[in-house]
Amino acid sequence: MAKTKYDNTKWSVPSKRAKGYAEERKVKVHKWGQKKGKQLTDYEAGMRSGYLQCQNDHAGMYKYTKALSEGKSKAEAKRLSRIKGKRKNKDGDAA
Repeated sequence: MAKTKYDNTKWSVPSKRAKGYAEERKVKVHKWGQKKGKQLTDYEAGMRSGYLQCQNDHAGMYKYTKALSEGKSKAEAKRLSRIKGKRKNKDGDAA
């Protein structure tokens, strides 16, 4: 399988993401990333108010804390927490 830019996930501690989203909604301007300094669209503002990243954040935190509890270093745990999981079919086998 070829590597793509979507192979790694991004996540943050949910309370930190919520705080950042609240700051962006308040000033109605992107504060991070490629669109930094540009106006938020209505759609983007709506995404930030709905916390649509919640599942990814919780999955990342789970993987990170699990790796730490297994004795991995913080750097290794961070790397492992960003790896995308494998989908399973109805039989429970990796698809």
